[in-house]
Amino acid sequence: MQKYIINIIGTLFLLLSSSMGAFAFFSDMTTSHWAYEQIKDLSEQSIVIGYPDGTFKPDDNVTRAEFASMAIKALGQEHANVIQSINFTDIDRDYWAYDAIEKAVYFDLISNDKDSEKFRPEDPVSRGEAINIAVNSLTTEQISKQKAYSVLEKKYSDVNYIPEWFIITAGKAEILDMIASTPERKNYMDTDRPATRAEVTAILNNMMIQAKLNPNAKLAEAMRKKTGDGYIIENAYIQGSVGTIPKGAIVPITVNNGFSSQTSIKGEEFSAIADENYVTRDKYILIYKGTKFKGYLQDVKKGKLFRSNGVIQLTTTTITTPNDQNFLTNLSGDVSKKKGKFMTWFRKVFKGEKLILKPGDTIYFKFLKEIKTDLTNGWIFNE
Repeated sequence: MQKYIINIIGTLFLLLSSSMGAFAFFSDMTTSHWAYEQIKDLSEQSIVIGYPDGTFKPDDNVTRAEFASMAIKALGQEHANVIQSINFTDIDRDYWAYDAIEKAVYFDLISNDKDSEKFRPEDPVSRGEAINIAVNSLTTEQISKQKAYSVLEKKYSDVNYIPEWFIITAGKAEILDMIASTPERKNYMDTDRPATRAEVTAILNNMMIQAKLNPNAKLAEAMRKKTGDGYIIENAYIQGSVGTIPKGAIVPITVNNGFSSQTSIKGEEFSAIADENYVTRDKYILIYKGTKFKGYLQDVKKGKLFRSNGVIQLTTTTITTPNDQNFLTNLSGDVSKKKGKFMTWFRKVFKGEKLILKPGDTIYFKFLKEIKTDLTNGWIFNE
């Protein structure tokens, strides 16, 4: 009994530790904040970060350099290799965000057409600038100024103050539901107002959603879906660069631990690994070979002659991808022996089957909830 309690406590500690590591906590944020979910999601991915004192400061501003860096990271291009000379007169290669700004120019998020142009890296990014960068990441349908105005005037009281350069971009952003505002300013575009950290996070979140479906030409090339051989999940499907593994999908996982229905107990931990890619029918990689799984024995029962067959049931708690993402999810797998018709009937009647799981054995696990993966980089997420 004492060993059982210790194992249960250990399992709970594992879950708690994993949760604390995966879910950012900010002392000045509550679940009732209008951008809580977006801030939580993007902080988990280290696209936005908090301060050393444990706060997020959602109403503070963001510099133009910071936003360029956030946007490149949100688009998954922080490690992209680009050759793009930039000619902003107020930054050089020693500036901390030079690489991110260089990539933002290459991917057409911002322009650098004039040799004497300044980037103003330490100025706060305005709402108009942030939304413009988000829309520039996309391939969008062309609309007229008249169409943009007619869309915007239905919601924004300051439509007549939206500058000429921004009117079409703002119209596109509204059509795509990409504009984010604090609740008290939801009916104002506030083009020139410095964007808050909460607004920036929400705008980036909206950009990520749209860019997975309709990236601009350069991003589309960089974000091509990765393909390879592997175990086919027949009922998986894709939309844009997003792959979906539906609830109930079955995958093979190789365990590192050995267990016995006669000696193992509930709560014991196990680790496992994907020995091959999990792919769609078209060979798009959903989960990469080498992905690690951790979990525990959810149920163990001894095989007793004439009374009961042995049971070993495993459940996962954490997936760790090759790019070091920890993702909390549940898959369930049952250990069973291959039996012919006679032995299947025999064990139903006489019972007493004993189960042994050896290190290196493969168990088929079932996804207990739907998950989505970014087919360009293997990132796992829930909507």
